Amino acid sequence: MSTEEVRIGRAAPEDAGEILTVQRAAYVSEAQLYGDPFIPPLVESLEQVHRALTGDAVVLKAVRGDRIVGVVRAQFSERTCLVGRLAVAPDQQGAGVGRGLMDALEEEVAGRATACVLFTGHLSEDNLRLYRSLGYSETHRERVAAHLTFVHMRKHLEPAARRPAPDRA
Repeated sequence: MSTEEVRIGRAAPEDAGEILTVQRAAYVSEAQLYGDPFIPPLVESLEQVHRALTGDAVVLKAVRGDRIVGVVRAQFSERTCLVGRLAVAPDQQGAGVGRGLMDALEEEVAGRATACVLFTGHLSEDNLRLYRSLGYSETHRERVAAHLTFVHMRKHLEPAARRPAPDRA
């Protein structure tokens, strides 16, 4: 793995193709885990990703060198941030990229949202572990198919003025 520092910032419409590539590579293991090759992140089109990048969603990318290695999206419903499509390139997983993206996203939306919500599959232990370590708590479970139950999670966000400054090395 490269030792270059990961930079996190807003994604642009011209990043759509690379974002879709990272997303598909990252979600293959989820599809295998649930025995379902048709999960939404794998069947989303380039046009749909481009639309997310040009709409009102917040889309952050993690870049190592000149390669996008991770991405996360957020949309808003009133004062709640709906987090989705956290994806990290398989060769970069376990190196803090997902955690960095989530921290940056929470910082970005803190003035606009009072809470973040998300969901992941019940068998996705690495995802559940990450979200719990970031302070997300399970609110409920939703069975959506015979093979899949969504675990819904929520985290209250401190107002931007009361949040401690991030420790960025």
